Amino acid sequence: MNLRIHKKKRIGYAIAFLVLFIMETLIALYVHDDIIRPYIGDMLVVILIYSFISIIIPVGYKWLPLYIFLFAAGVECLQYFHLVQRLGLQEHTFWRIVIGSTFDLKDIMCYGAGCILLSLCSYCWDI
Repeated sequence: MNLRIHKKKRIGYAIAFLVLFIMETLIALYVHDDIIRPYIGDMLVVILIYSFISIIIPVGYKWLPLYIFLFAAGVECLQYFHLVQRLGLQEHTFWRIVIGSTFDLKDIMCYGAGCILLSLCSYCWDI
């Protein structure tokens, strides 16, 4: 692929990242329901991570959704061991949101659903 196509892909991923980041921030700050925040938000976060990584590496990693799932599931497992408290960050809202403070198996399933969606999209549209 030539550099122009790489640049276009990077710009597209950067726009997607910014839109998803704003959406995730708005969900975290203003949505307190039983569906969007706990489920859709968790699905979107893996797509956000995918978009961010794809800004740097725009093509060639068909296994990236799997790696992102493993990373997200690993962070969720760290919540089981109360990482935020062990690091003394429980008073910092930012770190409680980023790292999380409550383990939930449903979160891992949402990460999986988001990564499956990414895999299907990358297979169908070569993203």
